[in-house]
Amino acid sequence: MDAKRISPAGTRLLRDLAAYRPDNRRAFAELAITLGGYLVLWTGMIAATATSWLLALGLAIPAGLLLLRLFVLQHDCGHGSFTTSRRLNDAIGRALGVLTFTPYDYWRQTHALHHATSGNLDRRGYGDITTLTVAEYRALSPLRRLAYRVYRNPLVILGIGPTYQFILKHRLPLDAPRRWHLAWRSVWMTNLAIAAIATVAALTIGLTTYLALLAPVMLTATSVGVYLFYVQHQYEGAYWARAETWDFGDAALLGSSFLDLPRPLHWLTGNICYHHIHHLASRVPSYRLPEAFADLEDARAVPHLGARAAARSLFLNLWDEERQELIGFAALRDDDAVDTATTGAAVGDVDDGDVDEAIAA
Repeated sequence: MDAKRISPAGTRLLRDLAAYRPDNRRAFAELAITLGGYLVLWTGMIAATATSWLLALGLAIPAGLLLLRLFVLQHDCGHGSFTTSRRLNDAIGRALGVLTFTPYDYWRQTHALHHATSGNLDRRGYGDITTLTVAEYRALSPLRRLAYRVYRNPLVILGIGPTYQFILKHRLPLDAPRRWHLAWRSVWMTNLAIAAIATVAALTIGLTTYLALLAPVMLTATSVGVYLFYVQHQYEGAYWARAETWDFGDAALLGSSFLDLPRPLHWLTGNICYHHIHHLASRVPSYRLPEAFADLEDARAVPHLGARAAARSLFLNLWDEERQELIGFAALRDDDAVDTATTGAAVGDVDDGDVDEAIAA
């Protein structure tokens, strides 16, 4: 993290946020409530399969939301902000990583890179959603343009993408260098633990039942989680800059959103929608983010992203460096149409006499 390059406003808020440190009693309460609720719902789903699969699958939705909340607690552990003990944070994070299908040490390393480079056009590629500039997109071949359009389709971003990321890629993350020994050990240990749970499930409730219940739980957790991650950095008014002008504070306060949700939804999503505060001061625990937001005027002095604006952000696909804003493919087509019309009008202004003179010359 280039913490030295930070605006005065960011520096002031960062200093104020230093007071919001981990609280072990609060952390254990958050973990007990969330993990306990998740296990109760799983017990209910298994019991319901004997009488009503519709009820069992209905319980999978709140179970998925609690799994998302467990991921946020794991996320806190990775930042060293969940409890006051790094050893305890790592132990809890690795255990939760088995439930979230996320190898803790691999994710922690890539996520640290995300925090250090968020909004930096010259350092894209780790822990983010691939975003091309208009110039980069126009330089692609037609086939690669099509591939990018498919990748940025909301159905892929929210459906296929999360399944690939958490179910497949996390089992064998080939983007991790071999020198990341701790990350790779975390991958193998997480995979072994997942396999052990699946084996126990196969011997008790049956593998088919286990997978039928796991699928909607994971789909809910990962799709909602990826949607929240998407709108945290891809929205109208987002911040992107080249390395020479990139500012850590601006990337946090302007390039990370505050998604304004009802209080129950903030709780269910682990308060991760106070994302601008988190990106500026990742050592503030998620369970203290609402408190910091309420206390500090500078923390509230950011654009509030509503549900409609968040939904529109799914159709912002490219960064326009001239306009300094995210645009959609439709806007790019409109620009091309205007350019074509302008060129055609300029050609039409040349009369036949001018053409004849040019040829004669």
